[in-house]
Amino acid sequence: MSYESLEACLIDLEAHGHLIRIKEEVDPYLEMAAIHLRVYEAKGPALLFENVKGTKFRAASNIFGTIERSKFIFRNTLSLVQKLIDVKGDPLKALKHPFDNFKTGLAAVKALPLKNPSKQPVFYEEINITDLPLIQHWPMDGGAFITLPQVYSEDIESPGIMKSNLGMYRIQLTGNHYIPDKEIGLHYQLHRGIGVHQTKANQKGQPLKVSCFVGGPPAHTVAAVMPLPEGISEMTFAGVLGGRRFRYTYADGFGISTDADFVITGEVFPGDNKPEGPFGDHLGYYSLTHSFPVLRVHKVYAKKNAIWPFTVVGRPPQEDTSFGELIHEISGAAIPLEVPGLKEVHAVDAAGVHPLLLAVGSERYTPYLPTKQPAELLTIANHVLGTGQLSLAKFLFITADDTNRVSTHDIAGFMQFLLERIDLTRDVHFYTNTTIDTLDYSGTGINSGSKVVFAAYGDPIRKLNHEIPSILNELHGFRKPSIAMPGVLIIEGNPYKDDEQTQIEIASLNEQLSGKLELLTGFALIVLADDANFTAANLNNYLWVTYTRCNPSHDIHGIAAFTKHKHWGCDGPLIIDARIKPHHAPPVVKDPEIEKKIERLFEKGGSLYGILS
Repeated sequence: MSYESLEACLIDLEAHGHLIRIKEEVDPYLEMAAIHLRVYEAKGPALLFENVKGTKFRAASNIFGTIERSKFIFRNTLSLVQKLIDVKGDPLKALKHPFDNFKTGLAAVKALPLKNPSKQPVFYEEINITDLPLIQHWPMDGGAFITLPQVYSEDIESPGIMKSNLGMYRIQLTGNHYIPDKEIGLHYQLHRGIGVHQTKANQKGQPLKVSCFVGGPPAHTVAAVMPLPEGISEMTFAGVLGGRRFRYTYADGFGISTDADFVITGEVFPGDNKPEGPFGDHLGYYSLTHSFPVLRVHKVYAKKNAIWPFTVVGRPPQEDTSFGELIHEISGAAIPLEVPGLKEVHAVDAAGVHPLLLAVGSERYTPYLPTKQPAELLTIANHVLGTGQLSLAKFLFITADDTNRVSTHDIAGFMQFLLERIDLTRDVHFYTNTTIDTLDYSGTGINSGSKVVFAAYGDPIRKLNHEIPSILNELHGFRKPSIAMPGVLIIEGNPYKDDEQTQIEIASLNEQLSGKLELLTGFALIVLADDANFTAANLNNYLWVTYTRCNPSHDIHGIAAFTKHKHWGCDGPLIIDARIKPHHAPPVVKDPEIEKKIERLFEKGGSLYGILS
C-alpha cells in the first residue's frame, strides 16, 4: 500500500501489531534514545512517543527496526523496485520481454516528481529550531541531532529536481558555537553528491540553498540513504518505492517536499564552517569535533500534527543495520552489474560497514595455467575500491569460488574459505596514504589512512586450527591466547604506548615464534587485543574490535615478515594490532543512571511492560 504521510504508515503499523504508543512524558535528553536502544535490542515494535518533554510534537523511532517490518511497509512495491533496478542494469531485458517489463516502465513514469501548483508550502505553521524535539542520543554528543534527515540540494549550473541530490547527512541542531535558531551544522562525508553542489556554488561565490526534510512517507527516508545506480533520481526512486509521486514546490527559492512533516531551509556560504560533533556514530565510537559547513537557517516549517522520526546509531547492529538489509534486498544485484566479474559484495555491519568488505569475484584470466592464483581478482579489487561508497572500504577480503558455494553473507564460512587459501607471502596488497571513512579514527587523520586487500584463490594450502598451540601459553609479554574462529588467534598485549614500543613488542613476538612456524601452520591471523576474552567471545566482537581499530599500513605486522621488490609478505601468521591507540575515538557507552530512569516504562503499568519478555 502507498502512504501519503508518516502518520498513515504508523497507523497501519499499529493496526497490524507493529507499533506501541508511549504515553508517559519522556525526556529527549538521553531517555528517548535509551528506550529505543532497549526495544531495538529486543527486536521490538516501532515506537510513537506521544508526550516529549519540551515540545508539542510527537516523535517516532524503530520504524525500520527489523527487515520484516521494512518489507511489510513496502509490501506492495518492493518487487517492482527490484525489477526497475534490474532493468536499469540490463536494459536489453526490457526489449526481450516488453510485456513483462511494461508494468515496470509504467511505474517509473508514474513515479516522476509532481510539482504542487501552490507557490507556498502546504504547511501548518512556521516554527523555530528550538520548538523541535531536540534529541540527544549519547552522553558525549555535542548537542541534539537529526538522525533521519533528507537533505536536498540542487546543481547551481543545472537547477531542477531531476538533477538534484537527496542524501542523509548528519544535522546538528544545538550546541557548540551555533547561534540558537539561526545556525545548524551540516556534516557530510566523502563521495556525497551535496559536495559537488557546494563546490560549484563556491566557485561562483554564491551560497548553496539547502532544504532538510524530516518525516513524510517512509519511502522518502529510504531514498535519502539509498546508493542508487547512476541515472536514477532519488525522488523518482521514492515515488516507485512509495507507490506515490514525490510532491514538491518552491518557497523563497528553496525546494520543499510538501509531504514532509518538517522542513528546514537555509544557505551554506563559501568558507563558512564551524566545529560539529562529537556524535556517537555507527562504528560504535564517537566521531569527534571537526569543522564542517554551517547552514544558516532561513525558515522552519511544520505540518499540523507533525511527527518527528529518529533513530539511534552506535555499535552495530542497530536500526541502520535493517536499512542495510533493505538496501541489499532492493539492489543486491545492482553493484555486481557495475563491476565486471564481481558476483557478490557485502559490507560487514558488525565491523561498522566501511571498515570491512567481503567480495566474491571471478577468476577467468589464465584457465590454461595449472597453478591457480589471484589475477582477475586484483583487477576487480581495484574496481571495487574505486566505486562510490565501496571506495571507503579499509579491509577488502576477496576470493573466487569455481563451485559457486561460498557466500559473503555467511561471514564465518567466507572467512574460513579465504583463510584456507591465502598465501601470506603473495596475497596481501596495501594502499597507503589514501582516503578512508570520515568516521574511522584508526588512520593518520580525518579521512586519511590506508587500505589492504586480501585476495585468495586456488586450492586450500592450510588446514585451519581451532586449538591453541602450547607455545602460545609460554609467551613473554603476551597472555590469554584465545581462538576467535578456526585459523584466527587472539592474544592480549600491554596497552598500546607508541609506534616505537610496538616495534619492540612485535620483534619480541617474532623472536619467540619465528623459529617455530611448524606449530603455527593452521593459523593465518594473530590479533593483538586489549581484552582477548572479549574479542574472542563471539564473531561480532572479533569483527568489531579487529577491523575498526586497525590502520593497515601501521598496524599490520607478520611473523617472519619481509619486503621484496616493494612487496610485503610474511612466512608465518599475519599480525593485526587491534589495541586501542591514543588517537582513537572513545567508544559509545550507555549511561547507567539513564538506564535506571527508563525502567518505569518497562515495569508493570508502563507503556512498554512485557515488551522485553
